[in-house]
Amino acid sequence: MPDELSVGEIGRTVVALRQEVQAMGRGINARLDKMVSTEVYSLQSAYTDQRISDVNQEMQREREGLAALEREFEAYRLAERERRERERQARLYQMVVPVLMGLLAAAISVWTAIR
Repeated sequence: MPDELSVGEIGRTVVALRQEVQAMGRGINARLDKMVSTEVYSLQSAYTDQRISDVNQEMQREREGLAALEREFEAYRLAERERRERERQARLYQMVVPVLMGLLAAAISVWTAIR
């Protein structure tokens, strides 16, 4: 019967196993103390989801504002282009009309002198 354990050895083995189980339990408890409760996690998750939603809405408003600004700038650019074209035409007419009037006056003077 050399393979069989004595009562003392069995007792020591049981005590050692009990100590190991208690140490594992303390380790598990220590890790559980570091974990967040379900309620806290739910609240944090809800807050994070709300914050993400708020940021998305703010980004959408910024995009809409940027699009409106781009439309306004494009309209301003077109209006400015049209204004410059009108000014260019006005300057051209201001230059051409007096020259034509002078040529017409000269032609009339020449015609009356020839006649």
